[in-house]
Amino acid sequence: MANVVWHKNFRILLDLTRDDLDHPEFPGLWDLIYATDLFYGRRGVPVSERDLQCGGVGRDMGVEASMHLRMRGGRREAVHERREDEERHTAPMSDEHKAYQERILRAAHEGGFGGDSEVRTRVGRTWIQTDTLVEGADGRRIGWEVQLSTIDERGLRGVRARAGKAAKNGITPAWHTDRAAYAQRNDTHRTRSDRLPVHLIARNGDLRIVSGFRALDFWHCDTSALYPCPNGMRRCGKAHATAKPRDDFFDDMVRQTSTGTIVPIQFRAGKTTHRYWVTNADRDRLDDLNSDDARLPPERENTPAPAPAATAPPASQPPPRPPRRTRPPRPPLRQPVPFLLCCRCSLPRRPLRLHPQTLRRSKLQPSSSVKTTHRRQPTPRRDFPPN
Repeated sequence: MANVVWHKNFRILLDLTRDDLDHPEFPGLWDLIYATDLFYGRRGVPVSERDLQCGGVGRDMGVEASMHLRMRGGRREAVHERREDEERHTAPMSDEHKAYQERILRAAHEGGFGGDSEVRTRVGRTWIQTDTLVEGADGRRIGWEVQLSTIDERGLRGVRARAGKAAKNGITPAWHTDRAAYAQRNDTHRTRSDRLPVHLIARNGDLRIVSGFRALDFWHCDTSALYPCPNGMRRCGKAHATAKPRDDFFDDMVRQTSTGTIVPIQFRAGKTTHRYWVTNADRDRLDDLNSDDARLPPERENTPAPAPAATAPPASQPPPRPPRRTRPPRPPLRQPVPFLLCCRCSLPRRPLRLHPQTLRRSKLQPSSSVKTTHRRQPTPRRDFPPN
């Protein structure tokens, strides 16, 4: 059973706890809708073909859960057609989900911010159900949604509608999961941590965020750039930005989103629009780049890098290192001495004798191990007198 019903034809939400169904401009609305539903029941019209659906949990999850009306003890009730839709309202919350909610509130309170779990915010004639709502600085409201269970494709399609509804009403959606498949979706701003047991989530240790937080690297597209041109050209000469993954700690993420140090952005890469969390300095530089990409945006005031909740005192500056000793230049290598190898034992024989003309042709410099040969001048014959 549920107290909020969605009328498909009228496209309005009906609050059964109010006499006028929260629509005072339509007098007699309950009598009309209840009589129509009774008429459908007497005619044998299936509940799935009627006009009423679950407007609470089912609509938030993107599930079309058909319902019918009844009166019991003078009280109005809306009954689900299927039992599995009814169990969505009473499904027990996992221990990991509760541990994340408690950790978000503990991290917010340590930073001086308030918050509460399972907050139902009234927005006009509808409601916004938030797992954990943190009241940040300067009126910021961060709505943390923990998604640890597996949902179908229709439920995933409802995530964007739910996040967009929260953003339109002043709540910054922040979805956290431990599933890699969910973290790769671009329907809302997500963060991901490793899948951990309950006792590791609940304790005051360092819980690291491994996906969702980025650091923007701004560069000029010239021949000295390290990244390829995102426009598909060789070098376009414009300024670009590249999002690089950066780790953060979960507790610091909760506090810095509350202060506005870390903000959500939409980063376009090619034909895909990604949703990341970045520092406010990178967000401002990205806005400057989008307005004028002919030059690099000026440097902004850098925010301190994310650090763990319990940080150690900064260490003193190490003493300067002594200059490295330069090695003396090595002497040039001597020219190898040509040897002849014996064909039988492959041992070097005596040094090769080269003629000076051969050395000049081969441009080799003679060494002490190379012996040169000269033409022997013929000795003149001497005639001796006969005896």
